[in-house]
Amino acid sequence: MSVSAPSQPETPAAVAAALRDARYLADDSTALIAFLAQRLGKPILVEGPAGVGKTELAKALSRATGRELVRLQCYEGLDEAKALYEWNYRKQLLQIQATASAREGDAAPVEMGEIFTEEFLLERPLMRAIASPDPVVLLIDEIDKTDQEFEAMLLELLSDFQITIPEMGRIGATTHPIVLLTSNNSRELTEALKRRCLYLWLDYPSAEREIEIIRLHAPEIDRRLAARLVEVVAMVRELDLKKPPSIAEAIDWARTLILMGAEDIDAETFRQSLSIIIKHRTDLDLVAERIVPRLGRAGANGSPGATATAGE
Repeated sequence: MSVSAPSQPETPAAVAAALRDARYLADDSTALIAFLAQRLGKPILVEGPAGVGKTELAKALSRATGRELVRLQCYEGLDEAKALYEWNYRKQLLQIQATASAREGDAAPVEMGEIFTEEFLLERPLMRAIASPDPVVLLIDEIDKTDQEFEAMLLELLSDFQITIPEMGRIGATTHPIVLLTSNNSRELTEALKRRCLYLWLDYPSAEREIEIIRLHAPEIDRRLAARLVEVVAMVRELDLKKPPSIAEAIDWARTLILMGAEDIDAETFRQSLSIIIKHRTDLDLVAERIVPRLGRAGANGSPGATATAGE
């Protein structure tokens, strides 16, 4: 079955511009990989620490291309029935009973083809993405939480954009999905899966880029305060935390500071809004112990805002 190709971007710069319009600030490598995925028709494996924007990239591609986002959230123990499809056994049983009643006195059994059809099929995310008549973005989120058997099940879909149902045969995609797999790098993925994908490593952005990201999502914040926020978040991320602040949480903190009417991040402002970026009790204690005194000293010396103001 031929796969139709929606309109494709002409250059990586066009992809970067479309993603920016969708409120995602992509660097050069991200824009290039997103461009190649659409032009070459290959899935993207996006790895990196939690909270750097891997899932948001898929959402932004969905917004930028006007495609529906189909998301499969992975977890330990995820199997084919929850990811691909399963049969509606209750409906099949009712059909068998109805057919048997209609054929009363006829010894002919119910044929497989009568109950193993699309009418009795329950589509799960992977099946829905393949069977969709419209182009979609398929997000397979946190693939590293599954096992190698699940990865093996994905290989046919990632290679040929098709799945095989034993009772019905092969079902191929009629439109070409953009496929992203994300991983927090908690385990090594198989070489077979990696061979089928383009690879993108996302890390926390540079300070300058994170300031741009924050101001893109919270335009009311001035550059000096955004720079101060990024400086403090970087100090927090250097600590050995259970969960370092994500980019999304940094954006939430920026919006919080705006609502608080804060003009700087001193020790008191930091204490009041700390739970916006820190989500574990032990992390709260560690950050309060290590960061608050530094803010107090910096506030007294007036040094932290100096660099930010100079760069404004």
